[in-house]
Amino acid sequence: MSRKTRASANAPENATLSVNERILKDCHSLYVDEERGLIGISEKLDLALLAPRKKITVLLIGNHSAGKSSFINWYVEEHVQRTGVAIETQGFTFITSGRKRESLTGNATLHLYPHFEPLRKLQGVVDYLTTEISTSKQKKFSLVTFVDSPGLVDGDMVYPFDVDESLTWLGDLADLIFVFFDPMGQALCKRTLNIVEALNHKHPERIRFYLTKADTAGSDSDRQRVMMQIVQELCKRPGLNKAAFDMPAIFIPSLTAKNPRCENQIDQAAKEVSKAIDQMIQSTLNTLEKDCKLISSTVDEKLERDVVDRSYNLRARGKGLVCGGLGLFFPMLLFLHLLTRAGGGSFLESVVGEGLANEVVYYVTWLFTVVPDDSHTYAYAANLFLCLVFLMVARYVSRTRPTLPRRERRALADVRTYVQDSVKTRKAQLYKEYLQQSVGSEFMS
Repeated sequence: MSRKTRASANAPENATLSVNERILKDCHSLYVDEERGLIGISEKLDLALLAPRKKITVLLIGNHSAGKSSFINWYVEEHVQRTGVAIETQGFTFITSGRKRESLTGNATLHLYPHFEPLRKLQGVVDYLTTEISTSKQKKFSLVTFVDSPGLVDGDMVYPFDVDESLTWLGDLADLIFVFFDPMGQALCKRTLNIVEALNHKHPERIRFYLTKADTAGSDSDRQRVMMQIVQELCKRPGLNKAAFDMPAIFIPSLTAKNPRCENQIDQAAKEVSKAIDQMIQSTLNTLEKDCKLISSTVDEKLERDVVDRSYNLRARGKGLVCGGLGLFFPMLLFLHLLTRAGGGSFLESVVGEGLANEVVYYVTWLFTVVPDDSHTYAYAANLFLCLVFLMVARYVSRTRPTLPRRERRALADVRTYVQDSVKTRKAQLYKEYLQQSVGSEFMS
């Protein structure tokens, strides 16, 4: 890992967790706790749960010198990204909030963001991945990860990796995609429009368009002309020709003249970020509730199925006992007949007593007198056959189903109690704290 320590105007010791940060952190902890985390519980139940993210991802796309890096610096209120007319961003840069101002290279970036690990499969991308960690807590930066992308140009420009495929892949993971068009002649870059059209086909709800550097577009009529050109070019693309098209005009206040001619709508971009954060928090809390229900229902199903299996096993053992007894009855009958014919009455009397022995000898003798003497061989064969049949039936009907050990049943019951009493209660508390930011405690029951 390569590191470059830089000074920062925002001291990390002054940073405190906001309510939203704490909510997301607590939700994340409920999933990844080593002892009783929902991820560990779900693995034991053969369920696949994902730990919620603690930050949203905002992907910035545009031609070179469109103002992507300048926007990030404005939002962070710290000079994190280099800016200029030249192509300053050669690869992808992740800008995130942390405890210490630091720069990370490609491998360290993928360790920090394991869900971006598939980027390794795209040849050359890892060598052009960096992360800038800032201690800034301005606006809602502590809940945002910006992804600054390479400036897009047409012509003979050769990128060291497949920039189109990389941007499309990152767009699949991003919560918001900001597309910046500038009025300086590069707004209609075909490469930019092609990528935006591909992303809009899959994620139209994530894309937001902005006309950057609006203060440099000249008069109001010039700016309107530029916006009309961009809109006309976008409308030529079937995937981008949609109703209610909106493209706010923005510029960086600190980089403009004293008296700009147009209204700056850059705060709308910040509001879009805040809205995405709120949606992520609500989605995280809702997902937590769904996962709790899934775990509880899975535990209930396992315990109920175990009760059914135990009842089935009891009946199966009873059936097997009956059939096995019948299977042993026939060879015992044959043994007693042969014993009485061999004069073993005295031996039988010594074992079971004279009275019972006489009864047994009487019924066995009567049973075999029904069979003609020349058919005794067949009777013996039928006796042995019935014995084998009943023993085979006993083996078949006595097959049991696997059941849970007592310790595992107790552990499942503990899991259900923990999820119902602890996790769901904590989720309700977190939801209440989140809503109190908007409506106040007097509206909460």
